[in-house]
Amino acid sequence: MLNTSLAARAAIAAAVLACGVTVWASTPKFFQAATQTDFLKGEVDNLAIDGRGQLMLGPATELVYETPSPFLWAVTPASDGSLFIGTGNDGRVYRVDPQGQGRLFFDAAELEVHAMSPAPNGGLYVATSPDGRIYKVDRNGAATTFFDPSEKYIWALVTDARGNVFVGTGEKGIVYKVSADGVGTPFYRTKATHATALAVDRAGNLLVGTESPGRVLRVDADGKGFVLLDTPFQEIRTLRFDDKGMLFVAAVNGRADATLSPGVPVADPSSTTNDPNRAPVPSVTVTTEITAVVVDSASASTPTASRVDARGAKGAVYQIAADGLWDLLWESREDQPYDLNFDTEHRLIIATGTKGKIFRLEGSPLQPTLLARATAQQVTSLYSDARGRLYYATANPGKLFRLSAARAPQGTYESEVRDAHMVSTWGTMSWRGATPAGTKIEVATRSGNTDTPDDTWSAWSAASAAADGTPIVSPKARYLQWKATLSGSSLAGSSAGPVLTSVRAAYLQRNLRPQVRSVTVHPPGIVFQKPYNSGDPDLAGFTNQSTPDRKLAQAAQNAGQPAGSASLGRRTYQKGLLTVVWRAEDDNDDELSYEVQYRREGETAWKVLRQPVDEPVLVWDTATMPGGTYFIRIVASDLPSNATGMALTGELESSAFDVDNDAPAIAVTGVRAEGARAIVTFDVKDEHSPVQKVECSDDGVVWRGVFPVDGIADSKSERYSVTLEGSIGPRGLTLRATDAMNNIATAQVESQRR
Repeated sequence: MLNTSLAARAAIAAAVLACGVTVWASTPKFFQAATQTDFLKGEVDNLAIDGRGQLMLGPATELVYETPSPFLWAVTPASDGSLFIGTGNDGRVYRVDPQGQGRLFFDAAELEVHAMSPAPNGGLYVATSPDGRIYKVDRNGAATTFFDPSEKYIWALVTDARGNVFVGTGEKGIVYKVSADGVGTPFYRTKATHATALAVDRAGNLLVGTESPGRVLRVDADGKGFVLLDTPFQEIRTLRFDDKGMLFVAAVNGRADATLSPGVPVADPSSTTNDPNRAPVPSVTVTTEITAVVVDSASASTPTASRVDARGAKGAVYQIAADGLWDLLWESREDQPYDLNFDTEHRLIIATGTKGKIFRLEGSPLQPTLLARATAQQVTSLYSDARGRLYYATANPGKLFRLSAARAPQGTYESEVRDAHMVSTWGTMSWRGATPAGTKIEVATRSGNTDTPDDTWSAWSAASAAADGTPIVSPKARYLQWKATLSGSSLAGSSAGPVLTSVRAAYLQRNLRPQVRSVTVHPPGIVFQKPYNSGDPDLAGFTNQSTPDRKLAQAAQNAGQPAGSASLGRRTYQKGLLTVVWRAEDDNDDELSYEVQYRREGETAWKVLRQPVDEPVLVWDTATMPGGTYFIRIVASDLPSNATGMALTGELESSAFDVDNDAPAIAVTGVRAEGARAIVTFDVKDEHSPVQKVECSDDGVVWRGVFPVDGIADSKSERYSVTLEGSIGPRGLTLRATDAMNNIATAQVESQRR
């Protein structure tokens, strides 16, 4: 019968459920955020996340100008402090003055303005695509065609000290050199699909970034090219020199087809502002991971040094010194770098998509800090003015923002939606951090039963500033989200702002019944030695290893082992033992204990074989059990992880199996001579198992099989006949019978010689 303790627990659990009371697991679980990777999964507003995973007030963000265009591609300064903004899908250029007042400056016939460069007398060179063309627009907005190559795309422009304009094009990857009077000729053929980025170094050399493949080349005044960096990425997006002449390179992956044109931001699937001129770039499912890494510059001297493993990486930033040695500074599996710039302290700023993040690299070794998060999918262009203010342009939607050197007075963080996997009871919300005088951190929660918050979710709870723990008052549900609000000083350079280092939310899942998924009863006698056991040694002086038990042991040991593999444990054979193995699961991840029960066929009551059992395996010595057909039942209980009376059980029965410890009976029915031959007839019977094998031997060493008269050994009673050439020898004839449960019987037929 079911043991009293398990029966009582099952009865109590049933009574609780019958009364309509939900049973809850007693072991709490926790949602926690404590690293940069954790926090980057959420949404920030006016907050920064440093490399140590600390949330702090970020720079104040100001919307400078909002355009009707979906994409802002390029930002170029004018001589009076205004900014020119090149756009798509409408091919326009806007001029925004220092006060944030903007107006349409130029409207091209083409759809995209990917590149601009200052022209003489306050004018502007504007490159358009497709059907690439360069316009020269004077300070009043009057435009003339400056250069009209046969190329489809123009991706980059740069003007050297002599007033020559270099033009990066696609789809043939040609760089043109255009003189001040508009006469252009091919200057360098990259042998790539697109020339996507251009820059000029202090020595007057042209730097070219390409797409398909993603390389950086240095081209001298004579048009001789030299590969500085051969990356594993598809495209070089940006080339940017710092004030010391160090070149920084943004490289990206993520294009499904290398024939797609570069420079296309990855659109959010829900976005309706897609470029009709190009196929959208599909999103790539990746894990959120940012890595800042410095590579030993000496490694760049090897031919394959740049071929780092970029599988899964969406973008990277490299640094190339004047002597050609390079370092990998940063790479990301989630964010694509679109542009690079520097702040007032010469720290590198990285603008990214597809989640509009702006990172800053700082420290030694370099660590990424999430500086800001745009209210857009991509941050496509960066510009730093003389006052140290950082401007950034976005796509989806197209807006121009400015980051202040002063810290925002308040910022918020919304966590990712956390999944408890079932309706759960919420515990307490606690956090760790620092709140200097005049600052505070408040945390609120909301919950719902859809994986995306919508109007069916609860409202945000009242905010709490208690760091040591506040009960979560949001309704019981499957999903939980928390929001932190940091408030404090907005003084530039002040270090006394609030800092949030970790957040922890406790929850208690509804207790679910354990599930026993399978019960396996191994063949009789098959047992498993624990790992690293040496096993049974060979027997000294016993050269004949052909006895049935020894053969079975050897067969069990070798069964199922791949050739050449190392075994952590081995199967072996021990007569009378029965191994039962089962698999059980608990959706609460509760610890389980087991009760093993058995019954004989025809009986209704289950008997306890063993309890409690901690591991899902049991060896049963059946030597004392009467023969017959049996069943095993495994009862799994989550009592080790739940309060008494609240535990639940799950059970599963095995298939039928036989127990038989009785050897078959051999009855010799006749011995007769027919000429020179002797014929022995005999019957073999077994009470519980079919007769499996019968053998005979006249010397006890060599055995030969004997088949039943009807040709098939398939029943509990079989008749046999053995014909011997000549008479039975002086040692007689030994008969050996084995049933299906490996029970063995022998009989001796005496010699008929006199």
